[in-house]
Amino acid sequence: MSRVPSKHTKPERLARSLLHSLGYRFTVNGPKNKCLPGRPDIVLPKHRAVIFVHGCFWHRHPGCKTATTPKTNQSYWQPKFARNVERDSRNAEDLESLDWQVIVIWECELKNLEAVAARLITELPRASRYELPDELEDTALVSENRKRYGSLERDPECIP
Repeated sequence: MSRVPSKHTKPERLARSLLHSLGYRFTVNGPKNKCLPGRPDIVLPKHRAVIFVHGCFWHRHPGCKTATTPKTNQSYWQPKFARNVERDSRNAEDLESLDWQVIVIWECELKNLEAVAARLITELPRASRYELPDELEDTALVSENRKRYGSLERDPECIP
C-alpha cells in the first residue's frame, strides 16, 4: 500500500485538466488546501468550492463495481473502509459548516468527461464567456483515460 500515490494521481490530473479547459482557476498546493478540513484535492477560492477526487475502492463508491472488498483479512479491511467513509462524511460536514461547497468526483465518473463537465458547469458558478470546449476529445489526458488510466505510477514531473 505504500506504493499507492496519495497526490497527483491520474484521476486528479484528469479532473484538473478538465476544470482548466472549462475556464476554472484553482489551487492544488496552496495554503487553503492544507488548512481546510480533509485537505481537498482542488480548491476554487473564488467560488468557495472544494473538489475531492475519490478513488472508488478506497472511498467505497456506492454501487460501483470497483468498490470491491478483498476476500482475505476482512477484519482489517472492513473497519478501514468504514473509517474512510466516516472521515469523508465528517470532512464534508465541516467544510459545509465553513460555507464551502463540496463536490466529489469519483474515479469511475472520469470515464465520461462530458458528463463530469456538464455536472461541474451546473454545480459551479462560472463566467458566461466560457463554453464547453469542442476539443475535449483531443486532449492528451483524455486519450490516457480511454486506455483506462494505464499504470498507477507517478509521473516524474509531478513528484514534489
